[in-house]
Amino acid sequence: MSSAVPAAASRTFEVRHLQLARALFAALAAVMITFSPDHSATVGLSVFSGFAIAAAIVELVAAWLVYASGARAAVVLLGVTTLLAGMGSGIPALRSTTLFFVVVIAWAFLSGIIELVTGIRGRRSGDPAARDAVLIGSITIALGVGLLLVNPAYSLEYFIKEAGQSFTLTGITIGVGIFGGYAAIIAVFLGIAGFSPRRVEAASTPSAPGVEAPEGTP
Repeated sequence: MSSAVPAAASRTFEVRHLQLARALFAALAAVMITFSPDHSATVGLSVFSGFAIAAAIVELVAAWLVYASGARAAVVLLGVTTLLAGMGSGIPALRSTTLFFVVVIAWAFLSGIIELVTGIRGRRSGDPAARDAVLIGSITIALGVGLLLVNPAYSLEYFIKEAGQSFTLTGITIGVGIFGGYAAIIAVFLGIAGFSPRRVEAASTPSAPGVEAPEGTP
C-alpha cells in the first residue's frame, strides 16, 4: 500500500477540512431538530437524510483530495455507507417510524464499526488521527445502542397544568431527540478537532477517517 504523499504544508486540503465540514453538517442537523416542535418520523428522516447525504459527499470528495491512493478504502467505505443510508431515508412516501429506527440504527452500527476498526488499526501504526476516529466511531455505535433501547411503539400521555393541555411522548419523539443529541456531540468533537493546533504531519496520510489529535497528544 503506497503511502507516499506530499507533506501537509504542500496540500491544499487536509484532514481538518473534512473534520470541519462534518462538524458543520452535524451542527445543522442538531439545530434543526432542537428548534423543531415536530419530532415525527417525517422530520427525523428528513433531517437525517440531508445530514447523511451531505456528510457522505464530503467524505467521498476527501478520499481523493486528502488521502493517498492506498489509504482511501476506509473513508470511501464510510462515505458509501452514509450515502446509502441518506438515500434510503430520503424517499418521502416511505418515511415511517419503523424506517427511522431501522435505517438510523443500521447506519450507526455500520459506520461506527468502520470508523472504530480503522481507528484501532491506525493507533497500532502510530496514526495521530486514530484516537479521535476511535472516539467518533464509539459515539456512533452508542447512538445505535441508544436507539435499540427505545420502543418505537411507546406512547405516554401527560398533562402540564401550566400549559393547560395534554401532550404525548412517543418512541419516535425520543428516537429523533437521541439522534439530535448525537449530532450535537459529534459537531462539538469534530469542531474542536478541526480548530485544534496541528502536529507536523509525517509524509504519510492517515488511513482511518476521523479527526486529528491536538498537538502534544500521544
